[in-house]
Amino acid sequence: MKIDDYKDIEKLFKSLKPDEKMAIITHGMAFYLSSLKKRLFFTEAKMIEFEKKYNTTLSQIESKGLPDDANIEMHEDYIMWHHWHNLGSKLKDKILTLKDTEMIGLSPAETFNVSG
Repeated sequence: MKIDDYKDIEKLFKSLKPDEKMAIITHGMAFYLSSLKKRLFFTEAKMIEFEKKYNTTLSQIESKGLPDDANIEMHEDYIMWHHWHNLGSKLKDKILTLKDTEMIGLSPAETFNVSG
């Protein structure tokens, strides 16, 4: 998107009535929260893959260290395991922050765009 596009969007948004702005923000927040939850699900699935592959958890490896006979693949997986763990923590924090906002509370009618 070009800078001018952002200015057009901002101009359009400013022209809306307060209830229209709130509807856009509310629905946008709901979709964003859904997107974060999907990413967290994927991240947690990656963590489970490593737990099954090595029959341990990252916290156990952190406390005991990598085994003496760990090969290059395990070292590389360990780095990726940390990546997924850190990303998962950040996503959980964002989700918790957004869940606490009142804007997320869409009614089923709003979700499916059905008038009450």
